[in-house]
Amino acid sequence: MSDKTFYVTTPIYYVNARPHIGHAYTTIVADVLARRHRLLGDDTFFLTGTDEHGQKIERSAAAAGIPPQQFADQVSKSFEDLWKRMGITNNDYIRTTSEKHKRGVQKLFSTLYERGFIYLASYTGSYCVSDEAFVDAPVGTPCPDCGRILEEVTEENFFFKLSEFQQPIIELIESGKLSITPESRRNEVLSFVRGGLKDLSISRSSFTWGIPVPEPAANLAAQKHVIYVWLDALANYMTALGYGSDDEALFQKFWPADLHLVGKEIIRFHCVYWPAFLLAAGLPLPKAVTAHGWLLFEDSKMSKSKGNIVRTETILDAFGDEVYGKQFPESAKHERDLFASDVLRYFLLREIPFGQDGSFSFDALITRYNADLANGYGNLVSRTLKLVETGLDGTFSDVHNMGFVVGIGATVDESVTAGRYSWTLGVDPGTGGPDPLWDASPSLEQAVDFYLESRSFSQAIELIAQAIKQVDGFLSESEPWKIAKDREAIARGRLNAVLYTAAESIRIITALLYPILPFATAKVWAQLGLGDIEVAARGGELKNLEWGGLKPGTQLGPLGPIFPRADKGLAQIMSDMENPTPVDTNPTDPAAAPPTTAPDAAPRTTTLDPVPVLPVGGSTALTTGPSDIVSHTHAKASGIFANESPAPVTTENGELTSPQITIDDFAKVELRVAQILVAERIPKADKLLRLEVDLGPDFPKRQILSGIAEWYEPDELIGRRIVVITNLAPRKMRGLESHGMLLAASHGENGKPVLATFGEDIALGSRLK
Repeated sequence: MSDKTFYVTTPIYYVNARPHIGHAYTTIVADVLARRHRLLGDDTFFLTGTDEHGQKIERSAAAAGIPPQQFADQVSKSFEDLWKRMGITNNDYIRTTSEKHKRGVQKLFSTLYERGFIYLASYTGSYCVSDEAFVDAPVGTPCPDCGRILEEVTEENFFFKLSEFQQPIIELIESGKLSITPESRRNEVLSFVRGGLKDLSISRSSFTWGIPVPEPAANLAAQKHVIYVWLDALANYMTALGYGSDDEALFQKFWPADLHLVGKEIIRFHCVYWPAFLLAAGLPLPKAVTAHGWLLFEDSKMSKSKGNIVRTETILDAFGDEVYGKQFPESAKHERDLFASDVLRYFLLREIPFGQDGSFSFDALITRYNADLANGYGNLVSRTLKLVETGLDGTFSDVHNMGFVVGIGATVDESVTAGRYSWTLGVDPGTGGPDPLWDASPSLEQAVDFYLESRSFSQAIELIAQAIKQVDGFLSESEPWKIAKDREAIARGRLNAVLYTAAESIRIITALLYPILPFATAKVWAQLGLGDIEVAARGGELKNLEWGGLKPGTQLGPLGPIFPRADKGLAQIMSDMENPTPVDTNPTDPAAAPPTTAPDAAPRTTTLDPVPVLPVGGSTALTTGPSDIVSHTHAKASGIFANESPAPVTTENGELTSPQITIDDFAKVELRVAQILVAERIPKADKLLRLEVDLGPDFPKRQILSGIAEWYEPDELIGRRIVVITNLAPRKMRGLESHGMLLAASHGENGKPVLATFGEDIALGSRLK
């Protein structure tokens, strides 16, 4: 281990939604960089985690009927569990609700206060709850960043003297002491700062879910204050290292951070507010902030509220089970997850130039996987090592004097055996002309190292892909399968030379691919007979990749496929996973038997007669149900069908009432308590939301489509306990099946649905009687 340190961070992810591949993208990049610096011998610390405070979380928890801490625990665990599934090698997972973080944040606040950069005042302005930020725009208008309606906030606040740091921040950025990439984001930040910085509110008194402002500042305020969520969140990069604790050894060792990885939408917080806080506190600034672009699906940013997210779990399950699992049916789930994680890592880093927006589709993922991994790298490894096994008994003879290969052109031979691929590296990938970066042709390792260091992952992988093609061409030209038929000594020597050249090239390529494909390269490394690649990485064997590292006499390990080919039908499987269409079983007692999500299950039947379709929840979506029962339920519940009110009946004294039903009629309607686990918009369906609800341990989870998208944001529904009509016959809408209906009241002239909820704790699955 060298004396050099490397500290890389992801943004801490806000616990308002479950993770998707946009979150995975940032975390993968950080993991690649961490693995690379570890193999270089740098003492490396890699941090990720979750941001759990703020008004938005407090409101979401209240809507769910659970404490904010419980709400945060549930969502944070989904992130942490996913990173474990993917084999992410973070050194710590910080949560802003942890005690060590709270102490560190309060220390930072106190330091800023003691140094004279915080004062108390009152403020009235527009506030975006979604972004947890005050916005310079009229109340009632859309937030310029996220589009949600701005609210007016009037309250006593502590303010930070941000205006005093305008010129210092400009000088830091222009001098390069604070490196911001890509250039477009640097220019964006400079433009914002030059436009003038105003003092920043850094506390809130209108809600309580946050870290309390510490004394003595707290004594000045008439109300209790919590610290502004962005000051709270940004401090995580230091509190994870022990800042503010009794043991600041890690903080002294690793701070300042070498690199903050962030999304472009939060660049201002990291490159304006964060540097100002640190300058005011007299603390070192991070060395670099890099903003990546957005992942686009159907030409728009992946967003839960837009209903166009792709879950990482979908890729892990599909590639893990349908591709790897079918090739290796005895493989463990963890092994399948790591394989699929490699597939996603390669695609995102290869397909999307870092810093730019990039498109994602299931078809593109499969095409890239088959072309580059199954047919490219995997095929080269398989055919080379199979020839070594059959033609050379799985090992190599002395290759010390192998400066040439009989029958192969000198240019190709020298470039491959010297580990130099000059014909690919002397060209600028952007212009096609000479690359000004190189005074002389570098080795493949030097070029890949340069591009990884500059976070040009796509270019680094492109060079490796070209090297694979060159070695593949080298094999095709030398035709070792023909040489193997000749048992003469000179032919034996030629075969040994050709296959060693290919295998040694594979060793170098595999070492370079290790940070990107840690699971797959581990299998290749073992097949080369080189043992455990993780041990090799820690021992420095994956750096300084001089030719000849594959020693004569090395015996190949057990061989087998690395990248089973993916069928094109996998795209439909993944699409179905994202938009499940569960089908109920065929129970004998429809009121008691729960539904199933088994794909081969028969449709659920019911003793209730089907009736014409009725509009659901204020939308044009349709469902079926017994007209007499459903309409009367609507009359009592007022709003299951917000666009379809039952006709009132006039009594003898002239009063309006609804038709009466018998107790037997009511008993036919099964109402149960459920909790919303997932709420997502359905693409191209403005009024529909797709919900997944939990009915407790006695019932499988079920999918319900509801036309409440005009009135409810998906984020605010997650965790909420509601009433569900569970024995309606399933109805298909937009290609999805809905199994049930939400109970709601119709409110106001426009018939806004207000979901029926509970003011006290009640077990899921409980039946309303």
